[in-house]
Amino acid sequence: MNGLERITSRIEAEAKSEIDGILEAGKAETQRAVDSWRERIDAESRALAERNEKAAAEREERLRSAAEMDARKTILSAKQEMVEEAYALALDKLCSLPEDEMVGLLAGLLARASSTGTEEALFSAGDRDVGAKAVEKANAASGKHLTLSGESAPIRGGFILRDRNVEVNCAFETLVRLQKTETAGAVAKLLFSA
Repeated sequence: MNGLERITSRIEAEAKSEIDGILEAGKAETQRAVDSWRERIDAESRALAERNEKAAAEREERLRSAAEMDARKTILSAKQEMVEEAYALALDKLCSLPEDEMVGLLAGLLARASSTGTEEALFSAGDRDVGAKAVEKANAASGKHLTLSGESAPIRGGFILRDRNVEVNCAFETLVRLQKTETAGAVAKLLFSA
């Protein structure tokens, strides 16, 4: 090996050593970049998973709240229907009282509702006979001079008391409706207390 070959060989060895060093540094730099990006990707993935989990939990809570609200509305609607049915049954029972009870009830109502004592009482077409007995009983008990009207009223039960232009509505439908506004809370409490 002559001097030139040795120099060339040494230059080649130094160049190879330098190239190997540069390659090793490049590999190390590449690995650091890959590791850095992996860390960022992992962090982003965790953050995204947390956001998705939080969004899913919030959506689930909103859906649960909406379902609970719908359930409460359904229950409330059913309760309102039951209260309405209770008043409808009360009206039915009131309209189907036995005759002697009906006469007594109507006579008492006539005496209390009359202000002048000379009004005429309108009953439904089906209650005219009971109405005549009630007017007679009210007059006998109170000393008033109520009369049975020749007209009929379009009501289910009870009566309308008329004195010229003034009418007092004592139809059972009206009386039950008025009582409902005052007693609906108590009726609901009775029906649904457990």
